[in-house]
Amino acid sequence: MADAYGVGTAVGAETRWRRVTGRVTSFPASVAIGVGPQQMHRGMTLLATISLFIGTRAAWTTAMGSAPAVAAVISACYASILVCGVLALTVRERRSLIRVDVLVLATAVVLVTCGYLLDHAGSDEGVLTAKAASEILHGHPVYGRPWPWLFGTARVGITKTMSGGADYTYGYPPLTALLAAPVHALVHSTAAATLVTTASLLASSVLLWTLLPVMWRSAATAVCLGFGLLPQYAYDGYPAVTALALLVPVVVRWPDTGAGGSLGSRGLLRAACLGAACAAQQLAWFLAPFLLLGLYAVRRGELGRRQALTVTARYAVTAALAWAAVNAYFAVQDPAGWLHGILLPLTQKAILHGQGVMGISYYFTAGSSRLDYYSYGSTLFLCGLLAATVLFVRRLGPALTVLPWTVFYLATRSQDGYFLTMTPLWLAAAATVPASAFSTAWQPRRRRLSGRRAGAALAVALLTPALVCVVVAAASPPPLRMTLAARFAVRHARAGVTAVGVRAVNTTGTRLTPHFASRTGQGASDWWTVMDGPATLGPHATAEYVVAPPGGFRALRSRTYLIAVTGTPMTITTVRMPSAPPPSAR
Repeated sequence: MADAYGVGTAVGAETRWRRVTGRVTSFPASVAIGVGPQQMHRGMTLLATISLFIGTRAAWTTAMGSAPAVAAVISACYASILVCGVLALTVRERRSLIRVDVLVLATAVVLVTCGYLLDHAGSDEGVLTAKAASEILHGHPVYGRPWPWLFGTARVGITKTMSGGADYTYGYPPLTALLAAPVHALVHSTAAATLVTTASLLASSVLLWTLLPVMWRSAATAVCLGFGLLPQYAYDGYPAVTALALLVPVVVRWPDTGAGGSLGSRGLLRAACLGAACAAQQLAWFLAPFLLLGLYAVRRGELGRRQALTVTARYAVTAALAWAAVNAYFAVQDPAGWLHGILLPLTQKAILHGQGVMGISYYFTAGSSRLDYYSYGSTLFLCGLLAATVLFVRRLGPALTVLPWTVFYLATRSQDGYFLTMTPLWLAAAATVPASAFSTAWQPRRRRLSGRRAGAALAVALLTPALVCVVVAAASPPPLRMTLAARFAVRHARAGVTAVGVRAVNTTGTRLTPHFASRTGQGASDWWTVMDGPATLGPHATAEYVVAPPGGFRALRSRTYLIAVTGTPMTITTVRMPSAPPPSAR
């Protein structure tokens, strides 16, 4: 089994034997897997070493202006990177290359620690988590309490909703805030939350490095720490990083869970970690059903239906108890507020954002009157993937740690953070979950749909409803037909508008309540003030609005758009703002 992971085994003979084209051929022991490091292992170590250059110069530059001692440590890390590069290509023993892997990991840990010392103010997630930790310390309710004074700075963004408002409440499960509470008792700032998430990232990196086969370990260093993507989320205080740390032991060699019909201490620990991850951030919720279905299929192939169901049920119950233990205090303190808070990301109808298919309606067309169909599509896509997992687990089993995140590509909020924060789990599956682990997994019999073509047709049929919903959302026209008349002004040598007259025609048969904002690039501004015009626009009605930008002035760039959104139903209409006339014409 070790060779399946690329590790190899050492044998004390002078020659190794390999079958090639039916004949036995020998080759020298000096090139055997167990004696010297494989070239692939060298490559992994070297790539991890090179990845440590990413973002390091920017950190050094920042440190030179604010923390020279940190800059000195980063300079020493540069020396370590260079040494690791030389050693990765020159050491001759496998044990020596493993020591180089340790040095690469240690260097990465130091660099991430330096990054935290330079940047620990956090974003909106970190600020909210720190505030929640403070409220826990004082015995105050956490959920359903708006904290608007925390927002509004360049670093702390606001999640705007399609109903024209914004969300100022805590919308994550409580575990990260609970972990941050004792830290906040000592560090009275957002640094308490970002310290917890940064420590979680470092712990998950070291744990994944330890659990992976030897040849894959430096890949863990690169993915978790070297590429620079996950450290930034940790510095910002994302609770998803805490969930990631708990999911690492769950995912590594997960098909072994419950082997022989008994969970054992390791299986129970994995289940508890899954429940705790679900109590840290909602992304873990999407992984859980895939793991449960996969675990049942693998164990049923080994043990039969009844024992497989028993093992899977014990696993699920243990995870649920761990989740409930973390949430119990908050559920008892304020049941309605707690439930609303942990479901908030799924129910708040936040304004469109991300790199998924919703961009068709947000960025590339004039809008859509059926944005809800993106949500329907993502839900149906999730259901289709779960059904496909049951029917084709032998093929899809190795990818069960990747499939859940594809759902967000169809959602109205599809930012890449939903994809990349869990990429270490992809690596864990690639290194420890080979396709052979599913060779005997149970799959329902498909007597009338046997064969490759029939299976492909069935898979397409499962996913077609989701794709139809996406097409409906993307192809639907905008609900409003808007024409603009802007009032131009110049401030600080910049041309802009102080107000915009909007003539809006509701082309649908539904009463709409429009809310206005501007967009330059990918993000929407704060809501514009409706100075004149009706609050609602009846079916097929026409109205005149006068809307003013926040602060009374909006500078115009080459591509500035005015958007009008509604929350129920979810719609968006986009119109390009008129260009400012030259100064001589004003």
